[in-house]
Amino acid sequence: MSLVELIGQADERGLAASGLACLDRCIPLLGGDDEVLRPLWAGLADDAGAAEWGERLEQVRGKLGGEFGVADGGDGESGSGMDEAVLLARRMLAAAPVERPADGVRVWADACSVAALRIHRLLDPLKDAGDSVDARREGRTEGMSPLVAAELRRQITVLELLAGHGPAGLRPALEVSTEGRRVLRAVVSRRSRRRG
Repeated sequence: MSLVELIGQADERGLAASGLACLDRCIPLLGGDDEVLRPLWAGLADDAGAAEWGERLEQVRGKLGGEFGVADGGDGESGSGMDEAVLLARRMLAAAPVERPADGVRVWADACSVAALRIHRLLDPLKDAGDSVDARREGRTEGMSPLVAAELRRQITVLELLAGHGPAGLRPALEVSTEGRRVLRAVVSRRSRRRG
């Protein structure tokens, strides 16, 4: 099943986890630490957490709001992909719905999926041979660059875990996201060393 189909069939919890996982993997671009999204992950575990989602989201935005300049590429790397990647990550956070009705969270999860794949495509040192990330999301995977391929796999895995296991799928989904965050943090770090 393609990523587009999985998003189309996901329930509210799966959609929220999908969008949150994409944002979580891209947190290194916003200067956030590994625990900054933990309250939002915790809120997905039970239905009571849906009521607190908006409050927790605003707390996360407050924590990251003063840190946006940390990795914004304002040191001469304009045009190399880092500026655009940071902007896409900021938009993911800004677009997160304050409430979690299925329609709003579905639009956000879909947008996060596209943004995360674009970020990985921008930062991958190897060129992705595809015309667009839309083709990748629809299942056309020939010539994918390694970073994009890994991100696509992670997005699919998170949705499958939530579809197959419900709330019990959150912990392994978080582990998948943590692995992806470490990979992207290493990519960002390598780029920073090359600039330095």
